[in-house]
Amino acid sequence: MRVLAALSGGVDSAVAAARAVDAGHDVVGVHMALSRSRAQHRNGSRGCCSLEDASDARRAADVLGIPYYVWDLSEEFTDTVVADFVSEYAAGRTPNPCVRCNEHIKFAALLDRGLALGFDAVATGHYARITAGPDGPELRRSLDPLKDQSYVLAVMGPERLARSLFPLGDAPSKEAVRAEAAERGLSVSAKPDSYDICFVADGDTQGFLRSHLGSQPGEVVDADGEVVGGHDGAYAFTVGQRKGLQLPRPAADGRPRYVLEVDTAANRVIVGPNELLSVSDVVGDEVVWLAPDVEADAWSEVLVQIRAHGDPLPASVRRDGSRLLVVLASPLRGLAPGQSLVVYDGDRVLGQATVGLTGRAAAEHTRGPAAVGA
Repeated sequence: MRVLAALSGGVDSAVAAARAVDAGHDVVGVHMALSRSRAQHRNGSRGCCSLEDASDARRAADVLGIPYYVWDLSEEFTDTVVADFVSEYAAGRTPNPCVRCNEHIKFAALLDRGLALGFDAVATGHYARITAGPDGPELRRSLDPLKDQSYVLAVMGPERLARSLFPLGDAPSKEAVRAEAAERGLSVSAKPDSYDICFVADGDTQGFLRSHLGSQPGEVVDADGEVVGGHDGAYAFTVGQRKGLQLPRPAADGRPRYVLEVDTAANRVIVGPNELLSVSDVVGDEVVWLAPDVEADAWSEVLVQIRAHGDPLPASVRRDGSRLLVVLASPLRGLAPGQSLVVYDGDRVLGQATVGLTGRAAAEHTRGPAAVGA
């Protein structure tokens, strides 16, 4: 099989490519240049797709003896992932750029180009497994639960899942992968992992948003509508946030206050006590479903995960047309519109949706208006 191996310049993608070679595939390495600044440099373990990363990817390809190319996907990355990140925050939502990168770049732009060039599949260094099921390939958690990345892969859809390889899915640990890289003579064996948002390499997300959206002064109000402070842009806040509110005086009861809602239409941030953050009802949009054997329009008892490294939570879900209705078994604090919600049956990924409505607004759909008004 002709395989296009995505080489990020890190240890995971290098070992994944090596395993694809070991499996007998005809492998070609490609590094995705995602930054429009060719002079961008890596800052410790922050950032990725830098000049250093491209050089590391080339050295890994040389060790493996495979052809190597650099593809400029910076325009697609900026127009999809970065633009979505800015517009979602501008709308008062909390996006996950890694999910969008997998959706639009790694398993859309990269895979589509590869298929057009005659490749059969794309191999990446993600920690997840693909197993054969009665209705086609199934996406499952990796063997190592600490490194599992199935959460950010659920958005890829069944067609692209069938064209993907995740050679590290059965790796017992990241330490084992590093040891394997060292044994293979790969110089990236001790390279630090990248983290945070790759296009905000200095970690200053608020500064990045301010540079794109500018200063937009507005009010911070409590749950009763009383003005308790001000801000320089509602887009810089997210539901559940406690730090950085910079309120001039504490609440009357002395308790901490959290962001309850971001109303960008009114350029207003609503804050309140911790207990007002808890919700049990969720409506998800933009549903991507990977399990044709799971009946639509019927409630199913499942597990849902709402953060990349969050714990799976028991819930009931039902697909309602293009929406996913979710009722959590126990209330969850700080759930923000825009987050990715992934549905599991054990370690199998059933589907994914983007959080749209939460709390009482969602309960009107999950339980009906009569239940909400009761």
